[in-house]
Amino acid sequence: MADTAIGVDIGGTNIRAALVSDHGKILAKLSERTPSDPLQVLERVIAMARQLDAPQVRGIGVGIPGRVDVANREILSGGILNLAGLDFVRRLEASLGKPVVIENDCSMALIAEMRIGGAKGYRNVAMLTIGTGIGGAVAHAGRIYHGHRAAGQLGHICVSQDGPPCPCGRRGCVETFSSGTALRRHITEAGLEVATIGEVFSKANEGDAAAARVLRRWAVPLRAALDNIAATMDPEVILLGGGLGCDAARALADLPAAAPWFCPVILPAKLADDAGVIGAGLSVFGDETPLQGKRVVLVNGVPASGKSRLSKALSQRTGWPILSLDGIKNPFLQHIGPVDREFNRTLGKASYQAIWSFVAEAPAGSTFIIDAWFGFQPKAQLESYISAAKLAQVAELWCKIPGHVAGERYASRLKDRLPGHPGAEYVPELIALADRAEPMGCGAVMTVDQTREPDMDAIMAWLSQVFDQG
Repeated sequence: MADTAIGVDIGGTNIRAALVSDHGKILAKLSERTPSDPLQVLERVIAMARQLDAPQVRGIGVGIPGRVDVANREILSGGILNLAGLDFVRRLEASLGKPVVIENDCSMALIAEMRIGGAKGYRNVAMLTIGTGIGGAVAHAGRIYHGHRAAGQLGHICVSQDGPPCPCGRRGCVETFSSGTALRRHITEAGLEVATIGEVFSKANEGDAAAARVLRRWAVPLRAALDNIAATMDPEVILLGGGLGCDAARALADLPAAAPWFCPVILPAKLADDAGVIGAGLSVFGDETPLQGKRVVLVNGVPASGKSRLSKALSQRTGWPILSLDGIKNPFLQHIGPVDREFNRTLGKASYQAIWSFVAEAPAGSTFIIDAWFGFQPKAQLESYISAAKLAQVAELWCKIPGHVAGERYASRLKDRLPGHPGAEYVPELIALADRAEPMGCGAVMTVDQTREPDMDAIMAWLSQVFDQG
């Protein structure tokens, strides 16, 4: 069976085409300037695809810079380059004799990023590609979300009703403020003599006020658009791709979200300009992101080390469910009534087993946060549970805390603990335990200093790296 496809990415500046394997590997690649005439664009795509064609090529995927009706394989409209009305798919199939898949160009890039790039392992993602214009795409439950026909036009989120006119017919879309075209306008209006965005950053770092204003004029509207995306879609992560994606992420670093409710995780895409052609090629094999193996984040630490608070903060960021020992055990204590410490420990063992039973029965692609002091059972027991659950990846957040701090916190919460939990007599034991306790080490480990507020951005970046390497 054929295991390659041709991916084509039509950009406002360049047309890129590549021979792509079903695993997303580029086997050959071409690039040409994009003509201004739509018919010439079609002819150029046909010529480039013919250069790459071979008997084992299954089909051609094309990323279109505009609105696409995927179900009917119809180009609805474009912005900087409008390919609507060309009967694009029929003419391409007739010329090459192979099936053609079309999709919005940013959606193609997101397919690639979810399969092998910066959003690997995530199921709910929004992406903006920042280049000549700004493209947008949304994935829900691992699939590109199309809505009625052409959802995901994130570059056309309005950030100022009195802003510049946009090709879509409105004013003040984020594309008119934060695209590459807009950046060049900001630079010209500021009178800066620079050739690259890197030079703008350098001047701003040297104290050039005009360069700093250019970056703010470029980044502030984008920050507003990202906060709107977070408020309406609540994705696990927002990726910034395209030729200027990494630069945009850098410019946003000093611009916090406007409101505490909307703090999206923003990451630069990893595949750069190759994302579009890789995703276009992969679309020929189906645009579903393959389910990843199951994953767990072990939030580990002695009692009173801040595990539960960290678990909740992580769950709020990711949407991953929390399984905790106390969450399972405490309802039994409420109904059973006061028990001694030995029976409490027995309930803890049963709760521990129940947690791992849930994980073992969960479908592929599931991710759980497990909140527990894992050291109350032997490491061999944990390894056995991990093996039985058939986990693909394990990450451990080790909540480190000095013994005296753990003791003080535990003592201050005694009145809130259900009968059955150890009382004040446990405090000296806990202090000694905290000072000698260590992480379980059944996967990658990040130590979190729980004497201060956890850096959730750093934790999310670390988790993304750990899970991406799996």
